[in-house]
Amino acid sequence: MGRWSRELAPRFVEWLEVPEDAHWLDVGCGTGALTAAICGLANPASVVGCDPAETYIQYARTHWSSECASFEIGGTGSLPSRHGGFGSVTSLLALNFFPDPDRSISEMKDVTATDGTISSCVWDYSDRMEFLRLFWDAALRVDPKAAELDEGSRFPICEPNDLTSLFREAGLRSVRCEPLDIATDFASFDEYWKPFLGGPGPAPSYVASLDGEARTALQNHLDETLPRDSDGSIRLIAGAWAVRGRVD
Repeated sequence: MGRWSRELAPRFVEWLEVPEDAHWLDVGCGTGALTAAICGLANPASVVGCDPAETYIQYARTHWSSECASFEIGGTGSLPSRHGGFGSVTSLLALNFFPDPDRSISEMKDVTATDGTISSCVWDYSDRMEFLRLFWDAALRVDPKAAELDEGSRFPICEPNDLTSLFREAGLRSVRCEPLDIATDFASFDEYWKPFLGGPGPAPSYVASLDGEARTALQNHLDETLPRDSDGSIRLIAGAWAVRGRVD
């Protein structure tokens, strides 16, 4: 997923249209993809990336060197703050993993400056995040129990009506929620399939839980049904929803 988040991050930053010289807070920064995009595109005064996972923060500090960026251990419940607040408090591909999104947005609001922007971007798991949607649709055909891990049903907040309601009910104004898409191209079926055989996340964990026969059945079903170009490549779309609102 990391390579796709690195492609989505610049699209999200450009969509936000935050004024230059703003102070940013990147909540749930992970390995720092969004912080790097902010530094590269938004001409910020500063960016603080925070994440509760120390390993992510160590990675970000090692791999993203910029005078405007810093990284701190912390997450919802212990967000960094600054005198006067941040002009932009944002989160990329993390909101649906927060235990209490309502409380998280409220806390983000508390550390945002007057007239500042709060924003988030999440994958459209139920529809336009195609390489995962096609995976889970295939898994459900060979194993109905796969529904328990399907992000499309696990994360109902990742759709525009719920995201808009979340931001409006937090008291934010000028709330907008719009789709962002990136291309996810795979040169072959093997390039598509191999990431599911290891690493973190619900889909690889599900594949690891299958016995050899069930794993082969899933692999074969995907191999037979995924759309192909004439050269054997698989060209899909990864869709996300971006939402933002202003603080009074």
